[in-house]
Amino acid sequence: MSGLGAVPTIHDVAARAGVSKSVVSRALAGSYGVAPATTDRVRSAAIELGYVANANARGMSAHRTHTLGVFVRDAATPFYGHLLTAFQLQASARGYRVVTATGAGSFSIDEERQALETLVSLRVEGLIVCSGALPVDDILPFARRIPTVVAGRPEVDDSISSVYCDEQGGGEGLADHLVDQGHRRVAVLTVDRSNSITQWARTDAMIRRLRSRGADVVVIRSEEHGTDPRALDPVVDAVVALGGVTALMAPSDLWAIGVLEAMHRRGLQAPRDFSVTGYDGVMPYAAELFGITSWRQPLSVIGAASIDAVVDQIDGRSVGTLHSAVAGELVTGRSTARR
Repeated sequence: MSGLGAVPTIHDVAARAGVSKSVVSRALAGSYGVAPATTDRVRSAAIELGYVANANARGMSAHRTHTLGVFVRDAATPFYGHLLTAFQLQASARGYRVVTATGAGSFSIDEERQALETLVSLRVEGLIVCSGALPVDDILPFARRIPTVVAGRPEVDDSISSVYCDEQGGGEGLADHLVDQGHRRVAVLTVDRSNSITQWARTDAMIRRLRSRGADVVVIRSEEHGTDPRALDPVVDAVVALGGVTALMAPSDLWAIGVLEAMHRRGLQAPRDFSVTGYDGVMPYAAELFGITSWRQPLSVIGAASIDAVVDQIDGRSVGTLHSAVAGELVTGRSTARR
């Protein structure tokens, strides 16, 4: 590259990978005729350099698009769906349109990274990444190119801004609620960090808070008892087998509903047999029909603040990075009771 902070070009990638410019173009486009090993080498060079091919680069660099790229891990889930709506509303209010890519919850990390490449190639002026799984190291190359904000999850890297619900405060708030209700032996259903950074963070906060207040904590790892929220019978069986457990804390409302359904199949009820808590507090899971005690995330606030953060970067109104933790609130329902 020609100087400090210079935008990497296709020539830089070709030099790093030891191939021609045309091979780089074909490899990044997934064209036929490029050896897999060569494609891997070219993509690795592009990631290392922070290079993203621009679909409209020829002769258009001086024109503004007023377009933001938004990647959401799974728009079919209420959490991501509500956030996406908030992004679109605030972007419109700030004079921008939104181009969205979503993985429907089934994308691999590599596919999520490629989705970001696709968004940037469309000449978006800013990028919002909303994924509980994509590592920050895979986001940073894009943040070096254009203004980028991570939304909906805590991020502490000084190179990138983030706006999120206070996962620690939420986990602790729910734990305090159960202890205050007299629960002394509590099971916490956890999700591995590689599957969801946010759900791991909140359940870790639950465990730490319960222990600090003298409760007996039983950790139930989802990877050992079932990773599908629709089939949590093994989790309920494990809770019953433990004996003496008066409450189970789930990593999200979706998981809480899965627990309640598994309890129903076994003739059990919450809170009669044991209390159940969720997390997120968004519709439709927040409906009175379910009555789940949960921690409500202020997704409209998170969404609007994320758009403001990236637009302020684009317009030069902000200097440096920010990490904004937005407080949620306890929502009490019929799924918990005093002991």
